[in-house]
Amino acid sequence: MTVSSVLLFTHLCAVTLAYSEPSCTETLGSQFEFQQDGDYLIAGLFPVHESLSITTTVPELPDCNTEHFNKRGYHLMQAMRFALEEINNATSALLPGVKLGYEAYDICSETANLLAAFNIVSKQNVEHQDELQLRTEMHYDPNTIAVIGPDSSTYALTTASIMGYYLMPQISYEASNELLSNKRLYPSFFRTIPTDRYQVRAMLQLLSEFQWTWIALLGSDDDYGTQGMQGLSELALKYGICIAYQAIIPSYNKDTRAQMLKVIKGIVQTNVKVVVIFSSNRKASGFFSMVIEQNITDKVWIGSENWSISTSVSKLPKIKSIGSVMGISLKAAKMPGFAEFEARSIESESSKANEEQVCRNETFSEILACCQVCDQCRLLNSTDMPSLLEPFDIQSSFNVYTAVYAVAHALHQLLGCTSGECQKKQVNPWQLLQQMKQVNITIHDAPLYFDNNGDPPTGYDIIAWDWAGDSVSYKVIGSYSPNPERLLINRDLINWNAKDNKTVPTSVCSAECQKGYRRVLTGTHVCCFNCEACPAGTYVNINDVLNCKPCEIHQWSLPESDTCLNRTVEYLPWNDITSVVLLIISVITLLLTVATAGLFLLNLNTPVVKSAGGKTCLLMLSSLACASCSVYGHFGVPTAVGCAFLRELFSLCFTVCLSCVAVRSFQIVFIFKMSAKLPKAYEFWTKNNGPQIFILVSSAIGFLISLLRIVLDRPIPIKNYSISPDKIVLDCSGTQSAGSAMETGYVGLLSFLCFAFSYMGKDLPANYNEAKCVTFSLLIYLVSWLGFYTTYAVYKGKYTPAFNTVAVLASVLGILGGYFMPKCYIILMKPKLNTAAHFQNCIQMYTTKKSDL
Repeated sequence: MTVSSVLLFTHLCAVTLAYSEPSCTETLGSQFEFQQDGDYLIAGLFPVHESLSITTTVPELPDCNTEHFNKRGYHLMQAMRFALEEINNATSALLPGVKLGYEAYDICSETANLLAAFNIVSKQNVEHQDELQLRTEMHYDPNTIAVIGPDSSTYALTTASIMGYYLMPQISYEASNELLSNKRLYPSFFRTIPTDRYQVRAMLQLLSEFQWTWIALLGSDDDYGTQGMQGLSELALKYGICIAYQAIIPSYNKDTRAQMLKVIKGIVQTNVKVVVIFSSNRKASGFFSMVIEQNITDKVWIGSENWSISTSVSKLPKIKSIGSVMGISLKAAKMPGFAEFEARSIESESSKANEEQVCRNETFSEILACCQVCDQCRLLNSTDMPSLLEPFDIQSSFNVYTAVYAVAHALHQLLGCTSGECQKKQVNPWQLLQQMKQVNITIHDAPLYFDNNGDPPTGYDIIAWDWAGDSVSYKVIGSYSPNPERLLINRDLINWNAKDNKTVPTSVCSAECQKGYRRVLTGTHVCCFNCEACPAGTYVNINDVLNCKPCEIHQWSLPESDTCLNRTVEYLPWNDITSVVLLIISVITLLLTVATAGLFLLNLNTPVVKSAGGKTCLLMLSSLACASCSVYGHFGVPTAVGCAFLRELFSLCFTVCLSCVAVRSFQIVFIFKMSAKLPKAYEFWTKNNGPQIFILVSSAIGFLISLLRIVLDRPIPIKNYSISPDKIVLDCSGTQSAGSAMETGYVGLLSFLCFAFSYMGKDLPANYNEAKCVTFSLLIYLVSWLGFYTTYAVYKGKYTPAFNTVAVLASVLGILGGYFMPKCYIILMKPKLNTAAHFQNCIQMYTTKKSDL
């Protein structure tokens, strides 16, 4: 059946009741107990009596006056009367000149609640101008402008559908089911109690606060209990809470005893220490009677607002034995003068009873009249009334009180009472509904307004039962606020009902893993697990305790870590002591090279310089100076220019230098050993600038190899993450690339030519014998670079550029010291040997020796 069909059926029922026979009216009349005339009426739905009979399959209407008297329902009804008396008071400026009346209905059962709702809407004067426009052409002459109640979510779902069809404002004081927030289904429903959505979240945050992750969840067999259980179940995993056992609590009687025992057995078998119960106070009372009987102790019971501070549970015999009780409670409320008002009401009815000698117990008004005569009503003595107002009664009564004031303030705006005098006029419920949405007031320091769903902004108190001997009190230990969502708990106020009243009980399936350990599930519940250490380079995120997540590439971690640390960035800075030493050496090398070049330039025409190569020596020294400058690209943070060009500079410059050495060695050997045998070849070599062409071609090949490497495999600055797990080494790429191998191979080839030509001339005159010098220079070059590549193979880190710098400087100093320094020594220290006669004498001695052989 569709929603529109249900609404149409409801409307037809109301019309039928409006035009029914007098006998029907009399039946309806027995369902409301008090009424007071007024300019505008407010209907109240209160459980003044409570039916304890088992629900039958056939709908029937019990006589509420024969059912069990509900003291709390009485307080609720009196709260409405109390609020109306304050509003109608002559000194009140809320509705001046207007008197509010009421009709109070006793809803002792679901059928009584439904019939009361039909009675309210049946009093509307409904006229249809066109039957085809059943809804759009409807005119009201309302008798009742708003409804307060009912207390039960189950009852409210029924009445809200009916009232919503007529757009009559309905404000419930205890119906907390979240479904009632659906404005499409219940457009005129409001409430002064927070929705169960917030209560569920408050419970979950309370469980999380004490790290209770292994719980049992119970709910009463009504809409309040089942919807609360469903809401908590859906959100539990989000808070890391596992529900080990879940069950429904039925009403306690001999037929449901076996079911109750089964529920208790399930709690015991799952070995939970914390049990959450979403239940009405009456059904919770029956359940705990069985818990006490089965001697279930040392548990923590989390109660919903409907029973957490209800004396029907806390005053059960031996209730202290069950363990600790915490719960959600409505915010503490103040209603100055309410207890005195109830006392005056009872005294007034008692006076009537004494005058009329009435004690028939037929209607509720007569029950009140009998309160000081009949034994069954002895508890309602006026002198005892303040003590009968328990915290739960006051909170619920305050919700009724604020609901009435909300209606009055909406009516205040609708009647234009701000001018000082209200304008009495016909008020349609839908008009009042629009004003209800705008209500924003404060009553006894408690704010009240309704959001778009008709829900109030109030939160909850968190309470704990505190025992003093066998007497219990409800201690407020914290609070929950929905907007913004926040739970505050003062643990110092809690006295756990256990051997150690300050130690928080634990309720977990598996003990929490240590930091750096991940959970390995051992079953279907995420709360049951083993612990496994995370390896190095991974960590356990608090938001994902099941997996060891790898650290980011720029981070690292030790084994068993719950966080990653940033890697240390390493490079060889300019101010490092090693850099300073190497820079000093490079400057000295450069100065020696320049000084040698200057010395050779000044003695360019001397035999020593000419025998060393003449002007070619200046080219060699220039290339060595250039090569020594290439080391400056190894210090500081690697740059694109430094990686791509400065490192290639050494290769090219050293190629030029070795080419010159090779030409000079070849030319000496050619002159002394081959010119006589190959005169034409020697002539061709000398006439066609053979030495210059060889140096140019050799250098061009080296330049081409370097150029190809730059174009095809250009070295670039890189961050090397693989060297060390906790470091990032800044380096240049391509140290061991194919291009680098080609450059090294080509330089090696030139070195081999230099060595070969020098070795061929080992028996030449001493002034021309360069075998020892060249061999020494090349040996230093070879050792330095073998040392560098060997070190690079086993170590790549901060000081790798330093090793590269050492190899470069050693190569330059090897040529400078092995080839040029002996000649500088002769020029400076042995000038007699730097003469044409001396050189001629050496040649003659060599020629004579060769002739003798």
